[in-house]
Amino acid sequence: MEIKLSVVIPTYRRPKLLLNCLNALTTQNFDPGAFEIIVVSDGPDKLTETMLTNWSKLNYPLVRYFHTDEKKGPAAARNYGWLNARAKLVAFTDDDCLPDENWLQAFYSHYQQEHIVAFSGRTIVPLPEKPTDYELNIAGLQSADFITANCCCTKKALALAGGFDEQFTMAWREDSDLEFKMIQANIPIVKVNGAIVTHPVREAPWGISIKEQRKTLYNALLYKKYPALYRQKIQPVPPVHYYTVVVSFLIMIVGLAFHQSTMLYGGLLFWTALSLWFVFQRLRATTLQPRHVLEMMVTSLCIPFLSLYWQWYGAIKYRVFLL
Repeated sequence: MEIKLSVVIPTYRRPKLLLNCLNALTTQNFDPGAFEIIVVSDGPDKLTETMLTNWSKLNYPLVRYFHTDEKKGPAAARNYGWLNARAKLVAFTDDDCLPDENWLQAFYSHYQQEHIVAFSGRTIVPLPEKPTDYELNIAGLQSADFITANCCCTKKALALAGGFDEQFTMAWREDSDLEFKMIQANIPIVKVNGAIVTHPVREAPWGISIKEQRKTLYNALLYKKYPALYRQKIQPVPPVHYYTVVVSFLIMIVGLAFHQSTMLYGGLLFWTALSLWFVFQRLRATTLQPRHVLEMMVTSLCIPFLSLYWQWYGAIKYRVFLL
């Protein structure tokens, strides 16, 4: 039977999450003989390989497993997947996602055998009534124009765009990079609201937002490649609040060092006020449980400094001026 669709899933040492995703794919209202599942591990992963060997023995769609020689990031894993796909049409999702039973059929019903086209589905992030700041940030995926957790492209469109840029070695901005390449190449991106993927929010460790700031370095790479699109779709203006926080703090330190009371107390006043405002903004629509409130207070003091550090680190690394 002809393989009409290939599904590419990057993963790495998350077999339980991957199994949930695979089980969701077995419920597709799409002929199981007409699509294949390509799992690509970002580096050798014996646990996942063993799980897939046992899973693929069952009467499920064809499953093919690959792994990169070393960790290179999800962009490299996706490239490995689509380049080995047997179908002309390639759908992408992530190992922590749950495709709806009509996901593949929705994409394929919009496919008119075009050689060059891309599709973007609709992503749902279930949230509690009062989410955490981290959960609320993940929910931003619901309003994204194009994300690799839920998209579908012809192989020719991917080839024309040059695939995923493997300089993005973390799960950050690599989907925007592909979207921008397609925009510049005049590849049509069709919104398919019926192609639904649920993206549950995994439990995150306390203070996760501090670790997440490292991803900011890839903003510089994206900006270097597409400055106009970056300002249009990602960050219209520089993070003025962060810069103001840092400058206020530096004024306070200078005042302390040189015994200038006006600078010391002025800087302290502005830094305190801006930090409290930041905490308030992050708590406004989130849970007020004491543990979460403390987390917001502590991380809000760190984020402006870390975010700008990593952004400027990226600016130096990729040799671009980005405020």
